Amino acid sequence: MLRKKNIVLNGKKAEGRERLAEGDEITLFLSDETIAGFRVEHTGKASAQRGSASGGAGLSVVFEDEDVLIVNKPAGMLSQKADRSDISLSEYIADYIMGQQQGESTFRPGICNRLDRNTTGLVAAGKNIESLQYLNRLFRERNLEKYYLCLVKGKILKRAEIDGYLRKDGSHNRVSIAAEGTEGAVRIVTAYEPLNNMVWKGQDYTLLKVHLVTGKSHQIRAHLQSIGHPIAGDTKYGEKSLYHLFKKEFGVRYQLLHAWKLCLGAPEYLPRKYHGAVWQAPLPDKFEKVLAGMGVDMQMFC
Repeated sequence: MLRKKNIVLNGKKAEGRERLAEGDEITLFLSDETIAGFRVEHTGKASAQRGSASGGAGLSVVFEDEDVLIVNKPAGMLSQKADRSDISLSEYIADYIMGQQQGESTFRPGICNRLDRNTTGLVAAGKNIESLQYLNRLFRERNLEKYYLCLVKGKILKRAEIDGYLRKDGSHNRVSIAAEGTEGAVRIVTAYEPLNNMVWKGQDYTLLKVHLVTGKSHQIRAHLQSIGHPIAGDTKYGEKSLYHLFKKEFGVRYQLLHAWKLCLGAPEYLPRKYHGAVWQAPLPDKFEKVLAGMGVDMQMFC
């Protein structure tokens, strides 16, 4: 499993040379075949046991009906495979949905939006070809609003909308904010609203609600960093000192960025039962622990 990079230690792929310490988090991503083998060996039953990044507790389902599945992705899990040997949320969802189906089917369920490995929150999936098509169109044509919650360094007092140009460096899996006219750069728009300001250990922090107007890879993380407000816990675009501080104080080893809410529009191609639907994912326990530890009133999320 180490060779196939299906063991994750503290949100990063394990190499096998690491030493474990108290508080470390180990995540195992098991293939369908491995899970099936466990079933035969230990239960002899045909029903699948669903895996998760929290240790096999199952998919965290936010909403489900006969056509659509909305789940709350944990940190440390890929949305889709990066390598053939990877196990991702897409496989868990496909296994979950196909396990509900009667008889043979050539359709393989798929997800309609992707989150970074260590970003938590809402991921949508179509349970049949029709729902997969209209959900994909919904995201592609931006007939919905996507809201995130994140904890950033610094004090932000007013809501704002910022735009810029984002350039991707595929060889290093990074993006950068570039000047207008830069070759390969695409325009991005990010809106945000401060929900809470706090001072912790002599440093200002702000809990932000972010509206992802355009949806590009790493957009929120890079855009906020570019204006001097890096996300706490972000090892790629944030500050190392912040990462180590939050790791020490709260055991957090990933960016505190959560895909919180999806608000659907009412385009004609979308079934009427979903017009105006709002889906919301609870914050991860560690994110809540951080906010509570910094004095935030958690009733605002109830």
